[in-house]
Amino acid sequence: MKSSFHGMRTRALGALAGASAAFWGASAWASDRIGEPTPGAIDLQPGVTDLRNQAIWFHDIILLPIITIITLFVLGLLVWVVIRYNKRANPVPAKWSHNTAIEVAWTLIPVLILVVISIFSFRLLFDYNDMPKPDVTIKATGYQWYWGYEYPDQKVGEFISNILPEAQANAKGVPYRLAATEPLVVPVNAVVRVQVTGADVIHAFAVPSFGIIADAVPGRLNETWFKANRIGTYYGNCRELCGVEHAFMPIEVKVVSQADFDAWVAKKGGSVGGATPAPVEAAPAAAAVATPAAATVAAATPEPKAGGTPAGTPAPSAPAAK
Repeated sequence: MKSSFHGMRTRALGALAGASAAFWGASAWASDRIGEPTPGAIDLQPGVTDLRNQAIWFHDIILLPIITIITLFVLGLLVWVVIRYNKRANPVPAKWSHNTAIEVAWTLIPVLILVVISIFSFRLLFDYNDMPKPDVTIKATGYQWYWGYEYPDQKVGEFISNILPEAQANAKGVPYRLAATEPLVVPVNAVVRVQVTGADVIHAFAVPSFGIIADAVPGRLNETWFKANRIGTYYGNCRELCGVEHAFMPIEVKVVSQADFDAWVAKKGGSVGGATPAPVEAAPAAAAVATPAAATVAAATPEPKAGGTPAGTPAPSAPAAK
């Protein structure tokens, strides 16, 4: 009988281990997409900045094991209490008021756990706030419901970034509701400072691959930074519930070589390295701000003028002072 029970337990544990390996293996070994969500993935988006990689390490190596151990410990206690102290197994309950040793333990152990977490947490927080000398400064202003970007050092005035209409997104093979009509463009391996504010309500500027998020608060200038180490396209979006079209104000960032960045700045009529700004060609009339309803019928979105607001858009309230 004992041998039979042992065999059943071994087979059960083997089946559980096999199912666990299949579940975690399929997710862990799946090829994660870089810069955008991976369908079916259960882990964090891969990072292309040192800060993002540090945050992933903190989550996977410090927080996740601690959370798992605590969860299993509490589950074990619940099962033990249900089995050992139910009415049938324990018809005459014990009568006592407290246990000093247990009370000291459940006070000190959580404190020690929090101290361990805080050591790594404060170090990561310090790195996030210890911004090196920036190579590029961008001012990002959140509007209902689109973004305005400005490059003050390169003399590139504010330009408007809307959601890319669904038909255009499908034609280009880019993710709808993440792709934008006017992406941010930054050079690779450059320290990029992003100054964030809001023009009407609170928005939030977030790009998961960079590991950054900053609230865009009207009348206030918040600041974050990143240094992308890989050329590519990376997507984010507004992370603060800001109205009925909150889900339709994406952030698209293109990380390019320094030469391509200089060429983009020149195309925008800005200055590169103190050079005289190139003359700006006349731009076609700007289209209205893309909305979910308009996106389904828009055939194309003309490029808005640098520093302008799309035609038909109510003038936003004045952004916060730089």
